[in-house]
Amino acid sequence: MKVLLYSEAFNLVKISGLGRAIMHQQRALQLNGVDFTLDPKDDYDIVHINTLGLRSHHLARKAKKAGKRVVYHAHSTEEDFRNSFIFSNALSGLVKKWLCSCYRSGDVIVTPTEYSKRLISGYGITNPIYPVSNGIDLAKYEPAPGDREAFRSRMGFSDSDKVIIAVGLYFERKGILDFVQMAKDMPDYKFVWFGKTPLYSVPHKIRKAVRTKLPNLIFAGYVQPDELKQAYVGCDAYIFPTHEETEGIVLLEALASEANVIIRDIPVFDWLTDRRDCYKAKDLEDFERLICAVTSGELPSLQENGRTAVAGMDIKKVGEKLLSVYNGTIEQKI
Repeated sequence: MKVLLYSEAFNLVKISGLGRAIMHQQRALQLNGVDFTLDPKDDYDIVHINTLGLRSHHLARKAKKAGKRVVYHAHSTEEDFRNSFIFSNALSGLVKKWLCSCYRSGDVIVTPTEYSKRLISGYGITNPIYPVSNGIDLAKYEPAPGDREAFRSRMGFSDSDKVIIAVGLYFERKGILDFVQMAKDMPDYKFVWFGKTPLYSVPHKIRKAVRTKLPNLIFAGYVQPDELKQAYVGCDAYIFPTHEETEGIVLLEALASEANVIIRDIPVFDWLTDRRDCYKAKDLEDFERLICAVTSGELPSLQENGRTAVAGMDIKKVGEKLLSVYNGTIEQKI
């Protein structure tokens, strides 16, 4: 069995969560000895499609006509398209129709979580849907001596500075407006947002937020994975104020790095138990209260518990699950 891993215009998404997910797939298949190619001109038995462009949709139809099996990876939903780019809310209905057309072209669908499976099933899609985490390379995100010092030295922070980080695109749904408000409300803390989006592509209120000038607020842009891992280890708390996700790879990274993790209490994170694996906040005031309590020691550290929570999502185990999906798809054909 040979698998074509297909990702249209990968260079446009490689620094996003989708780009990370695609690279995780490659590593997961390598670790499990699965023969795969990235070249659509090669011969293959199964095509695993990650993107939603016209070429992706055309490839699915072409593969089916040639007797190949199609696995469509549902990384996106209408819900996580909303509150992102300019006009995203106005266009979300059309996007949903296109998502459904793409996903229905798969013999089976893979999606990161039970939550995203429920959303996609709710669109009226009846194709088999298998939840498979995007996964995390646990070995890569093992905290190492010197990580904290390297991060703080690079950013110009002292050991006593209270540093709060978040990671994501400049999208409203990522909670960036709340993040900026926290920096305004908590001047004794340093707030650093990693990640970026071209400002011309986001609404005015997001551009205004990113241009906020505060002595304790830094928009650090995109950094290499090794530097980001040092930030997870070196911060006092990682927060994820997102309003909507299909999984959130950065959360898996933070948990694996044994950061103090505070997330928004939304359904996609139901697999994590509040006050055991991490802390969950209901709203802005709750985030601010938990930041103070966690960084002061009023609440206990859950760092080791967080890493334990993602142990089952190690990238090799993800590869085993993908291989099971592939084998099942081949058997359906027979």
